[in-house]
Amino acid sequence: MGCTSRERASVSRRANSLSLMKRASYGIIFEKIKMKIEKIETWLVSKWLTIRVTCDDGTYGVGEGNFWSYADATEVIAHRIEGDIRGLDPRDIDRIWNVAYRKYSFRSPAITAVLSAIDMALWDIKGKRLGAPVWDLLGGKVRDKVRAILLLGSHRYSDQISTPESFAKAARIAKNDGYTALKMTPFPENWGALAHGDLIRQNTAIVEAVREEVGWDFDIGIEIHRNMFPGSSVVFAQQIEKFFPYFYEDPIAPDSVMSMGGVGDKVNIPLAVGERNNTLWEFREYCQQPGVGFLKPDIGLAGGFTHVKKIAAIAESFHIKMAPHHFLGPVGNMANTHIATATPNWDVNEFSTEVGTFKEDIVTNVSEVKDGYFIPPEAPGLGIDIIEEEMVKYPYEAGTGESSRRPDGGLVLG
Repeated sequence: MGCTSRERASVSRRANSLSLMKRASYGIIFEKIKMKIEKIETWLVSKWLTIRVTCDDGTYGVGEGNFWSYADATEVIAHRIEGDIRGLDPRDIDRIWNVAYRKYSFRSPAITAVLSAIDMALWDIKGKRLGAPVWDLLGGKVRDKVRAILLLGSHRYSDQISTPESFAKAARIAKNDGYTALKMTPFPENWGALAHGDLIRQNTAIVEAVREEVGWDFDIGIEIHRNMFPGSSVVFAQQIEKFFPYFYEDPIAPDSVMSMGGVGDKVNIPLAVGERNNTLWEFREYCQQPGVGFLKPDIGLAGGFTHVKKIAAIAESFHIKMAPHHFLGPVGNMANTHIATATPNWDVNEFSTEVGTFKEDIVTNVSEVKDGYFIPPEAPGLGIDIIEEEMVKYPYEAGTGESSRRPDGGLVLG
């Protein structure tokens, strides 16, 4: 039966009323999200710059910067940038990034580390305002969990690792606890004093021992840690190809993209590069070099979510995977879980155990890891917060840096 005019009018009034309610509701939401950046607070914790960005309505977000060698310099820069972005709308994240980066157009990693921390905090704010985790705002899930690649020796192993046997023992613990991948630097303790042939021989023995211990259903990433020149790095790679390493990381110092390509052209292990690089333009050049199979931007150094997402897109166009560097702060670790959850060519996230360490004390919660995989958080924003009174117990410490010397007293990495 057809509706009467009265019934149609009633339906129309209800529809208009609902539409007005929706518009009013949206208006309230739009009104609420009009806010401005009010202040930036900073803390130097262990080796990281920790930042909190607060808006004029009290909404805040947290972030972490990883210019680990000179983090004290980043704190000064953070408060310089604060003056440039105070009063800006925190929704305009890419605009804020460029306002700060392009003001003087210096490519300093100290600057991008600060931008990384601010960027994380702004995405945290955006997620809290919209009631969604950051991975949802980045495009949603492309995977349900993120594979962890354990840093060898960081998980339930406190003895010194320098012999093939000690490397193998630590690897066995990792596999028994459910991890499916590890990363190691297979060098003996006195590596800087060894002759070329002895160094290659001992390094190769370590890789062989670990492969024999964990079997072939387990991925092994090899990090050279910039400890070799191109010639010796190529020779070592050729010796361990038969053990099928997952990647060959930082085979030489990251001084020249072209030199890195020269190594990649001579080895049959995918290169993993970029942990000390900080802009998408450098990573674009890496993608054009032979042998590069993985990019390793640090989300706390290479511009946060906004910039690293662009780096990942460039890598995806070259069929290159993402296996980011991570300087092991808990906020940065959580950020890596978010971006990995939403990025198609993301592969593994580096991991050092957080539960039972001081990292668990300085934040409200650490990243959840289950059976060797990170579990994406469901809380709005980053899903992590800082605890000020605990952070101050762990002051900044730069570390000793590169200290290995040749027998003649010269720098090994010279």
